[in-house]
Amino acid sequence: MAKKKVNTTQEEFKVKGELLLKKVKDLIKEGNIRKITIKDKRNKVLLEFPLTIGVIGAVLLPLFAAIGAVAALVTECTISVERQIPKKKTRKKK
Repeated sequence: MAKKKVNTTQEEFKVKGELLLKKVKDLIKEGNIRKITIKDKRNKVLLEFPLTIGVIGAVLLPLFAAIGAVAALVTECTISVERQIPKKKTRKKK
């Protein structure tokens, strides 16, 4: 079975350690995110996690704890976000 090709875009945000958890929560609330990667100043990947449609808060609690632990260890980091580009709706001709 062939996988469906999904159009995505990448964004990066530089944040201070103390703002890391808040920024990740805000990004998750926005929706349409497929994957979040958190890197340190040297671009080393600290955390990487996929997000799927229908992820509920209780599932995210351990993730938030891990992000909080990373935030306590870093002064500055980069959040790399992979977003799904919504499909354009086409109107059917009558």
